[in-house]
Amino acid sequence: MKNADLSIRACDRAMDLKALSAIWFEASLLAHAFIGERHLRQQQILIEGKYLPNAETWVACIAGTPVGFISLLDNFIGGLFIAPAHQGHGIGRALVTHALTLRNELLLEVYTANEQACSFYRNLGFTELSRRSEDDEGLPFENARLRLTRQSSASALKA
Repeated sequence: MKNADLSIRACDRAMDLKALSAIWFEASLLAHAFIGERHLRQQQILIEGKYLPNAETWVACIAGTPVGFISLLDNFIGGLFIAPAHQGHGIGRALVTHALTLRNELLLEVYTANEQACSFYRNLGFTELSRRSEDDEGLPFENARLRLTRQSSASALKA
C-alpha cells in the first residue's frame, strides 16, 4: 500500500457505523477467537449501541472505503481494528500516529492472548504498566495495560 492511498477522517456515525461494526467483528474473529463467536456477536451489539457512538473515532480509508478505525475515550484507545485483508500494511501504525497528534499520551488494554496485537504495540513503543487476570466483563482473559507517549514514540512510529 502506498501512503498516498490512505486517508484518515473523522467518523460519520450515520454513514460509518455498520462498516466499522463489520470491521470490528471480522478483525475480532481473528484476534479474539479465544472469546468465541457467540460472545463476540453479543459484544457487537454494544459496539454499535454504546462504544462507537460514545467515542471519538477516526476512520482509515482507501479510495474512500473504510478499512480500519481507532476509537478514543480521552487518551484511552477503546479500539483499534483493521479489516483482515488490510492488516500488515501500516494502517494501524498510521492510526496510532494520528491519535498521538491529538493526545500527548495514549493508554490501552490488550488481551495478552492476542499475541499479534501485543507484538504490534511493543513495536510501536508502548510499555506495559500492569496486568489483570480478567477482562471488563469478569471473564478469565488476561489484559495488559499499555502506555505510549508522544515523546517516547518518535523513533518507533517512523519505522
